[in-house]
Amino acid sequence: MDVNTASLKIEELLIYALKHGIIEDLDYIQCRNSLLDLFGISEPYSGTIGDVDLDDPHEILNPLLDFAYERGLIKENTITNRDLFDTRIMGLLMPRESEVIRKFNELKKYKGIKEATNYFYSLSKDSYYIRMDRIARNKYWRADTDYGSLEITINLSKPEKDPKDIAAAKLMKQTNYPRCLLCLENVGFSGNLNHPARQNHRVIPVTVAGEQWYFQYSPYVYYNEHCILFYEKHVPMQISEKTFIRLLDFIDQFPHYFIGSNADLPIVGGSILSHEHFQGGRHVFPMEEAPVVKHYRNESYKDVKAGILKWPLSVIRLSSKNRDELIEVSSMILKAWRGYSDPSVDILSYSIKDGEKVLHNTITPIARKNKDGQYEMDLVLRNNRTTDEYPYGIFHPHEELHHVKKENIGLIEVMGLAVLPGRLKKELDEIEMILSGDRKYDKDKISEDDLLFKHIPWIDELVDKYGVNLKKEEAEVVLKDEVGEIFLKVLLDAGVFKRDERGKMAFDKFLNSIHFKKI
Repeated sequence: MDVNTASLKIEELLIYALKHGIIEDLDYIQCRNSLLDLFGISEPYSGTIGDVDLDDPHEILNPLLDFAYERGLIKENTITNRDLFDTRIMGLLMPRESEVIRKFNELKKYKGIKEATNYFYSLSKDSYYIRMDRIARNKYWRADTDYGSLEITINLSKPEKDPKDIAAAKLMKQTNYPRCLLCLENVGFSGNLNHPARQNHRVIPVTVAGEQWYFQYSPYVYYNEHCILFYEKHVPMQISEKTFIRLLDFIDQFPHYFIGSNADLPIVGGSILSHEHFQGGRHVFPMEEAPVVKHYRNESYKDVKAGILKWPLSVIRLSSKNRDELIEVSSMILKAWRGYSDPSVDILSYSIKDGEKVLHNTITPIARKNKDGQYEMDLVLRNNRTTDEYPYGIFHPHEELHHVKKENIGLIEVMGLAVLPGRLKKELDEIEMILSGDRKYDKDKISEDDLLFKHIPWIDELVDKYGVNLKKEEAEVVLKDEVGEIFLKVLLDAGVFKRDERGKMAFDKFLNSIHFKKI
């Protein structure tokens, strides 16, 4: 690309930023000069500029990245290196942290919290912090089950690393800054081959439980307005009474959002246990719509309604207008569950390893305001014990399901949204071809390094059930439904009290032990 075309793209990017409110008129010349300097261009474009009407800037950024590579500004023309550089470009257009916070707080004060979050979410997308063109690649569908309509996504938005980047990253000097992907020090960070650039990343300070936390959006948005609330200090996840205070403090300030926490133990927790944080957003998950099938009452907490959900995992739903009592009940249940054992259903609260006591019971909590304006707290009971029979976890997806999902069942999955690995897209396409007769199926000829090797028992079942003469569209529908059924089994495996009579009686026994009586 010649310099003239590159300078035109710079002007288009400035117009895009102006239209989307990233910069203002008075910022235009300053931002132009910063971009010209970055690209080593001596003067701006002087020709006619056409209309710029884009939802995100990737169509402008891609040719600029090509130009940067040609000029030697990008060493290797790989996705990781291009991502580092386009974030640097957008960082030159971003308002400062203090300006974003000021605008957010002004909108909150004069127009309400929804307007404030609308602004901040739009900025996060428009600045390419959230790469919506990549998010759009994700596959999404719903699968009807006995527990309602589950949500399924195949995550295709995270590009695979180039082998060149992997090799170069190994040679890099390891640093401890920022300490993790959630730390406050990510704001404005230039990134490297091991850590994404964050020059276009901004956060909003929020006080919960008298502590300093920060509000941001997830760059991977698995659902609408997927946000993260992280603690100012890099301290490990811990579910405690304070967790419930923090959750309800957030809901008081952001009543249009839900918020929840991953469990604080390995196997049943999320991918980041090292930094205290919550996830929330503006989305109705299948679990929220699950009905209460048994109602309970505790005479010591008369303002709190309690019930068990019709849901594959073991969930206690509490609702009340009495905030303090709800926190008290939630804390009492957490404390009781931490120490609860029932060997008849494989629940042991702890085990001894190398002479040390290892705790196994914890909770995945989710808070929201319900349609009646009451606080609603869902407490999902979790246990991370392993055995020789179940080395990945007794209450973790069992091995026969690992061909579809073997990762931890964290907060998002618990609520009924499967986040499945990107590899599955190609594998399902191949299985679809088998079911529609476009690929001959001979399992004896499938080698161990074949994409389909791990799916052989499942493919056998599918072929027996549906044959190999489906229309392409029929095969696609069938596979979506069958993946939904596997996700349901994954969730059922994660439930500590199973949905059979023995499990229901054991759940009832636990609630009776903490003075909840069925009504």
